[in-house]
Amino acid sequence: MGSGVSGRARGAARRAVGGAAAVAVAAVLVGGCSDGKPLGSKPSTTAPRTSGASAAQPRSSASATPTPTPTPAPAKGTAKVTGTLATGLASPWGVVQLADGTLLVASRDTGKITRVDPAKKTSTLVGTVPGVAHTQGGEAGLLGLALSPDFGTDHLLYAYFSTDSDNRIARMAFDPTRSPGDQLGAPDTVLRGIPTGSIHNGGRIAFGPDGMLYAGTGETGQRGLAQDMSSLGGKILRMTPDGQVPKDNPVSGSLVYSPGHRNVQGLAWDPQGRLWASEFGQDTWDELNLIEPGKNYGWPVVEGIAHRAGYVDPVAQWHTDDASPSGIAYAAGSIWMASLKGQRLWRIPLDGTKAAAAPQAFFTDTYGRLRTVVAVDDHTILVSTSNTDGRGTPKPGDDRILRLTVS
Repeated sequence: MGSGVSGRARGAARRAVGGAAAVAVAAVLVGGCSDGKPLGSKPSTTAPRTSGASAAQPRSSASATPTPTPTPAPAKGTAKVTGTLATGLASPWGVVQLADGTLLVASRDTGKITRVDPAKKTSTLVGTVPGVAHTQGGEAGLLGLALSPDFGTDHLLYAYFSTDSDNRIARMAFDPTRSPGDQLGAPDTVLRGIPTGSIHNGGRIAFGPDGMLYAGTGETGQRGLAQDMSSLGGKILRMTPDGQVPKDNPVSGSLVYSPGHRNVQGLAWDPQGRLWASEFGQDTWDELNLIEPGKNYGWPVVEGIAHRAGYVDPVAQWHTDDASPSGIAYAAGSIWMASLKGQRLWRIPLDGTKAAAAPQAFFTDTYGRLRTVVAVDDHTILVSTSNTDGRGTPKPGDDRILRLTVS
């Protein structure tokens, strides 16, 4: 599902960021994704143990029996911009919020991480992730960020990024007492060998309520990788904080949590611990999926709602000119989904495991391309724009991070 025009193509401060009938919405992406040759060699499905690290065990299963379902969200909600927290950002992708309200923002194209202080209205360079590779016009680079579940004590920041040979996940110590630009420790790679290419690199990472690290990956334009269980591409992966395979993963010895994905850039959990994911379609349907461990989400065999045995249908779908979905978050009983080509914020009201009503659009063509959504609390989210990514039309002040009150 890719991140822009040619490709269908919270924060971790809050670990769990964050349908009756599946809903089809007419109306975001331009054209289908072009196929692209991946860079690097065929990946391994097992992560190397990092030096000095031990494999943490799951605290609980992400698929444990959920708590009672809340009242269905109303058909109509509200979203109001209540502030602009940052402006002048360059190709922002991953965003996490620290306990003091400051933000760490990843720049896809430059590999830099910046700390934004909304109260002081300042931006400070934290550091540059070494080895990040980005090709002009492509989708690779420094992508998702996540805070360690124990960030208050271990100060570890996780990053998903592209190199010349693969996509990988590494963790770095963050020390704000050091000089600006030198606040990141050396990367400790927890997973390597995720396929990379000019398109469909996935990139979203998040810690679930079970303390495990989840990653959405792409198939880099090589469709067959999505169904190839020996590949880490076109999957949602689940791993321990050290990059090891949890004992309760659906396939013994494998990091694959669910296969059959084209390009996953949005991950969020609801209060019942259910995992939701957004996915870029090719020419027909973009998707919001409810993820169940071990289930197959169909790409490239099916796209959108197909009612085909062996594959899971999405809870909601959009014509590709109306969504091009990237980041998602859960707040106020709904999934809030950023749209790139669609240039709008979608609200998908939930009723348990299904959509309670048709998705509702906000800010259509107002702020341009939208990339990341971070839930601060149940009625506050942050949304970043993505107009300086080479496929948007930047306006003065772009790119920016907006604070919204939602209901």
